[in-house]
This record gives sequence, structure tokens and C-alpha cells, in this order.
Amino acid sequence: MRPPLAPPMVAHVLLLERPDGLVLVDTGFGTADLADRKRLGRPFLTMVRPALDAAETAVAQVRALGHDPAEVTDIVLTHLDLDHAGGIGDFPNARIHVHATELGAAKRPTLREKARYVQGQWAHHPLWAEHREGGDDWFGFASVKALADDVVIVPLHGHTRGHSGVAVRRPDGGWLLHAGDAFFHGDQVAEPPGCPASLAAFQRMMAVDNKARVANLERLQELARSHGDEVTVICAHDKGQYDALRG
Repeated sequence: MRPPLAPPMVAHVLLLERPDGLVLVDTGFGTADLADRKRLGRPFLTMVRPALDAAETAVAQVRALGHDPAEVTDIVLTHLDLDHAGGIGDFPNARIHVHATELGAAKRPTLREKARYVQGQWAHHPLWAEHREGGDDWFGFASVKALADDVVIVPLHGHTRGHSGVAVRRPDGGWLLHAGDAFFHGDQVAEPPGCPASLAAFQRMMAVDNKARVANLERLQELARSHGDEVTVICAHDKGQYDALRG
């Protein structure tokens, strides 16, 4: 997908293999979105121009890796924007972990928020697992454990009311932080930080609380500077980060 004048973008989804089953972090678009593209809304389709390819859906990718989609027991979402939550209907028996504030925003959106949430994406009435800030701490960030201590929800509000990152412990003991839409370009957490002007404007436009978004971005920049040897910080849509991790 690609907003006007922006570099090519991806919808970065993680698949985790855990002893109890498979876990997805975000889901991108789902098969029902491809079957009924109109439900994504003309403004989104016109501005973002997503490449809606059945082979790129999360369920197809899970199968391509040799897994049965029924093995996906849990889905942990950064937020419920239509390009992140579209695939949850393809895993109808999975528990859907999300920040409680985000679920409240999606179920009861303001007039401004209505276009970003597609109620049909969770019309199958999934089993929601709501999470709220607790007493846990993750590298100085408030956090809650979504699945034991190796999959952690890190509140990064601003892009949406309940937007969060999802931190995953890697086999080597380090961490991968999927920061969702807390930023859109990898250079935003580089030194020195940078971002194409078109994406900078798009982030401001999409934020429900831009002051909070900027504050959390600054905290992520500090995390990358101070703990870059322990934590790899990625966003949902940077193709360069995606290609680097795949390689």
C-alpha cells in the first residue's frame, strides 16, 4: 500500500511459534476484505491504494509456511485500524488480544474515528482478551503481559486511542518490538532521525492525539539509542525494515 508521494509500504505481520500454538501479531487485510473491497471505504482505497492479493493474506502465508491456520490460538493486535485487523476473521477460534481502550474506541468510535474501523472485520464475535496498563515495566515503558513474559503489550497511544506496540522475546534473549503505527519509516528511530515529508504529514493527519504520538516516538528513539543491542524496533509499514528482517 502507498499513500500519495510516499515510498512503497507493507503491512508487517509476525508469526510466532510457541509451545502452545501459533501466535500472530497483527493480521493485515483478510480474505473477507478482498471479497468485499468496498467495505474498506472509498477514501482509504483511493488514498492508500492497497495491493489486495489473496496470496499475501495472513491465512495464506500461514498455510504457505506449512501450518494449519487452526493452529493459530492467539492474535495480538497493535490496534484495530482496518489494515491491521482485517484478517482476524480468518482465524475465528483465536483469542484476540488488544488494549481495552482501543477496543472501546473501535466499538464506539467518534465521528472522526468511524472511517478507520470496519465493524465487519469482527462481526464473527471473536473472543476478546482486553488488556490494561498494570504494574509491569518493559525498558521503562508501562506494559502488560499478553502471553506469559515473552509477548508483551506496550502502550504507545496517539495514532489511535489505545494504540500499542507488541514486544516479542527472541530466541537469542533479545527483543523485537513491533511498534505498529507509532512511526511509519525506519529512519524515524535512526540517528539522526528522518522521515519523508509525505509520511510525516500522513502521521499527523491520522493521529487522534498527535502530542501523545510524538512523545511516544521520542521515547522509541531513545529506546533505539540506549538499548539497540537488546531491542530491534520496527514499525508496521516500512518495507526496508521488512526486507532486512526477512534477509
